Amino acid sequence: YSTDFEVHRNWLAITHNLPLSQWYYEATSEWTLDYPPFFAWFEYALSHIAKYFDPQMLVVENLNYASRATIFFQRLSVIFTDTIFIYAVHECCRCVNGKRAAKDILEKPTFILAVLLLWNFGLLIVDHIHFQYNGFLFGLMLLSVARLCQKRYLEGALLFAVLLHFKHIYLYVAPAYGIYLLRSYCFTANNADGSLKWRSFSFLHVTLLGLIVCLVSALSLGPFLVLGQLPQVISRLFPFKRGLCHAYWAPNFWALYNAVDKALTILGLKCNFLDGTKISKASMTGGLVQEFQHTVLPSVTPLATLICTFIAILPSVFCLWFKPQGPRGFLQCLVLCALSSFMFGWHVHEKAILLAILPLSLLSIQRAKDAGIYLILATTGHFSLFPLLFTPPELPIKILLMLLFTVYSFSSLKSLFRREKPLLNWLETIYLIQLVPLEIFCEIVFPLTPWKWDFPFVPLLLTSVYCALGITYAWLKLYVSVLTERISVRQKAE
Repeated sequence: YSTDFEVHRNWLAITHNLPLSQWYYEATSEWTLDYPPFFAWFEYALSHIAKYFDPQMLVVENLNYASRATIFFQRLSVIFTDTIFIYAVHECCRCVNGKRAAKDILEKPTFILAVLLLWNFGLLIVDHIHFQYNGFLFGLMLLSVARLCQKRYLEGALLFAVLLHFKHIYLYVAPAYGIYLLRSYCFTANNADGSLKWRSFSFLHVTLLGLIVCLVSALSLGPFLVLGQLPQVISRLFPFKRGLCHAYWAPNFWALYNAVDKALTILGLKCNFLDGTKISKASMTGGLVQEFQHTVLPSVTPLATLICTFIAILPSVFCLWFKPQGPRGFLQCLVLCALSSFMFGWHVHEKAILLAILPLSLLSIQRAKDAGIYLILATTGHFSLFPLLFTPPELPIKILLMLLFTVYSFSSLKSLFRREKPLLNWLETIYLIQLVPLEIFCEIVFPLTPWKWDFPFVPLLLTSVYCALGITYAWLKLYVSVLTERISVRQKAE
């Protein structure tokens, strides 16, 4: 089973047995508590139910304890909390424009959206096979999106503020929320050309949003501030010493950067431009180490990734401020913020691609161009999650589930936009088809070669680099689409 079972078992034990003052200091296990306080309290609440299944799972010293009752409880808790996700999907479907004609319910945009979200391959394998609690967290995010689309701004802001204190990875999309709430809620009117009417600024609305943020933050971080432990909590939430890349490279810009560095290093060694004795063996053969210095290209610092991320999200935020385009513009900015942070962030987890795929589902049923981008991003992003399930019995399961979801995604969206031009061009189609031979090589051919002993990282490297190309392409294509749309709207207004 995955290490996340032990991660969450340990957090159950920590929050159940230790006082609050020790939660973010306990280090008996290597899997220390590194989520915000609301998630710690969530584990605390679960622990009081877990004791009726197997009290031994709540012993801090019982490292790697995995009885059947423990695994059953953890699986059951994920399923139960997914009810929030189901409700959120229902609310999102209510926000969808249902004017598009459909012959039957299976072709209705709302039905397609519900399936794309509830049957999402990535979320299914990450939560219910690999094991994590992403379902209810994404439920909170989608519910906040639905509330903003329904113009229930304070509810949406409250839900997102609470979400941030459950899992801080959602900071990726915080700029989209902040700008949209300021633009649509704090400014209560626009001029005829869509520009801001500065006199419509509401100090009351700003105050209400500020109160929500302050109250939620005080409830979450206040106890640790009183204990003088806020710096310790922050250091756990943002462990910059973990290195640029996660355990295996997330398919982003830094995966391509690392691959180029390795290629240049090999070329430099063969041409005698580099001294092999001065190169770290791990950086050349391990491929999966969490922290190492680049050999040829400049090494990347956390500050450099922050600057790159800021520059990448700036155009999307700029568009949302000057040409908001309502909820659609907010969703576009949210997806672009998520993708930009995924592309350039520090120590990005491969599972973070779901932060862009799920909200993009809402856009995919509205325009053919967005549907095409969704198919590229979802297919490539989901394929990049394959290495999470690495045991032989899991191979047919992940392939079958991936095929079912992908076939439905392509067929349903193609049917929805049947009267428009093809969703993918020939080059995009060829790229996606090449995922099949890549999987055959990584899972079947490579393990039979003698290279697997000397270069065990090769399948992961190939998967990360190839998927990084597709995700980068989808990110750029979405950006071009959004900017083109804004320019078109401006020209029509003039």
